[in-house]
Amino acid sequence: MSGTEQPVAHELVEPLQPLLGTWRGTGEGQYPTIESFSYNEEVVFGHVGKPFLAYGQKTKHADTGLPLHAENGFFRPISGQGSGDIEVVMAHPTGILESLSGSFESDGASLVITLRTAAVSGTATAVPVSEVTRQIEITGDVLRYDVAMAAAGQPLTHHLAATLHRS
Repeated sequence: MSGTEQPVAHELVEPLQPLLGTWRGTGEGQYPTIESFSYNEEVVFGHVGKPFLAYGQKTKHADTGLPLHAENGFFRPISGQGSGDIEVVMAHPTGILESLSGSFESDGASLVITLRTAAVSGTATAVPVSEVTRQIEITGDVLRYDVAMAAAGQPLTHHLAATLHRS
């Protein structure tokens, strides 16, 4: 195999192939403890032939272009030939570590992933987060997501929504 060839996707990640690639777009954030904001985002999903997808995300403030947030992790399908169970692990530079579990359904062109916190922990200086939900939907070359969280003494509340397009 030369350095430019891509490995064959592992059979467990085949239903998640609509995620693969680079996605760019815009989103809106809000939470009771902060001012609402708009952001530009880039998300990259890739694979190395193993039973997981690598995930990287970064955002910039829509007005200033300054970096806002980033997260990295892995999407690990547990089962499924078009639908199944999935686990996701993510690390945030704010000291938060998320472990999520949920399900996915795919027909090859569209994909829906629903995730809920299995465990969340943080460093001694991280803002306490007790729960996160994530809904990701892909139709063709459009990815939409919604994130809710319970943090800083607030109940589970909508936090982020974005629409991204495959680049």
